[in-house]
Amino acid sequence: MIYRQWRLWLAGVGLVSVATQTVAFDQAEIARGEYLSRAGDCVACHTAPNGEPFAGGLAVDSPFGPIFSTNITPDPDTGIGSYTRDEFAAALRKGVRKDGKKLYPAMPYPSYGRITDEDIDALYAYFMEGLEPVSNEPERTDLSFPFNQRWGIGLWNWLFVSAEPFTPDEELSDELNRGAYLVQGLGHCGSCHTRRGLFFQEKSLTGDDSDFLAGATLEGWYAPSLRGDGAGRSAVERWKEQDIVDYLATGRNDHSAVVGEMTSVVAHSTSHLEEEDLFAIAGYLKSLSNNQGERAPQDEKAAEETQGMLTRADVDGNAGARLYLDNCNACHFASGQGAAQVFPSLVDNSLVNAEDPTGIISVILSGARLPSTKQRPATLAMPDFAWRLSDEEVAEVANFVRTAWGNEAGEVSADQVAEVRSELPEDRVSSAPIIDD
Repeated sequence: MIYRQWRLWLAGVGLVSVATQTVAFDQAEIARGEYLSRAGDCVACHTAPNGEPFAGGLAVDSPFGPIFSTNITPDPDTGIGSYTRDEFAAALRKGVRKDGKKLYPAMPYPSYGRITDEDIDALYAYFMEGLEPVSNEPERTDLSFPFNQRWGIGLWNWLFVSAEPFTPDEELSDELNRGAYLVQGLGHCGSCHTRRGLFFQEKSLTGDDSDFLAGATLEGWYAPSLRGDGAGRSAVERWKEQDIVDYLATGRNDHSAVVGEMTSVVAHSTSHLEEEDLFAIAGYLKSLSNNQGERAPQDEKAAEETQGMLTRADVDGNAGARLYLDNCNACHFASGQGAAQVFPSLVDNSLVNAEDPTGIISVILSGARLPSTKQRPATLAMPDFAWRLSDEEVAEVANFVRTAWGNEAGEVSADQVAEVRSELPEDRVSSAPIIDD
């Protein structure tokens, strides 16, 4: 093998052109690196809408303003083509660019710090030899003061980031260690599913702490707990390992379907993983809970009463139930159970019952579309209702499903719906009905 660092040294002294240098990486190593890049979901953040894969330019929302992803193709001028292996590792694990400047932690290097040396080598091989270089200079991130002072990120890193690679737990099986590695490291599941602290740091990066994967609200979507509380109230806690595998591989299972950011994760990342790795992830997530498949007792009486009322269309005086019959019943049915692998159940659904109702409001207004995957190529879609329902009507139907069939969730107000609607694209906002007082 010809080491890229040696080639870059030759380029530095003028003996080799960086733009034309070739590196003979092992093809198996390149293929493994491609697989690992899928596990890390690199393409999702580093590809702009209608842009070239990995060429950067996607605006990642943050509380401080948009952060634009970088070009990570091997282009030597606008990408990472001139990075040595160690410089590449420093960017992934420590959030430090080739020029020494700090990356914003929108790039999940706090989790990528867990990546092993062997996987860093494979990823480096893929990004240097498995991709075609793309010349593209993405828009530069320009946050307001003081967030544009990158030196402050160094202090943040010192307080909250450890770049120690993953070490297997001798008390766990090989499968559970593999699952822990994928969840804590490349999969960076905690980026969405772990609550943030005062300085926007993940409260925990490993399964040793109960805050890890305990659920969080991010960018208007509720990312549910992946560890459960031992009482069988969380979805993953109640699901069997096969249910989790189906969800990650296809975006759907007999109980639920993906919405929001998880749609992209399934499309670009988890649906490409080997079944062995998906079962490792499922086993690890199940190991974080004291509950192994037992579910909290459902209020069967409440479920029967709701189903009977809807079946008889006995909804006089119940605006939410009437709206459900007119807009939702055809797919989710009077039972609220939907159809397995097609229309998700609304009963005990984590999105429906979330403390923060932003997610369910967003789905009603904007609809949802299941990703096309190898196992499930059909892109089934729920239509949007922003054009059809007023803020008051969205609140009514949301409140109905959040209290029907034994669901127990808080009330949604028309003002909350209006706030979510204000973030929709102009064409949807303008077509929303206007209700005179």
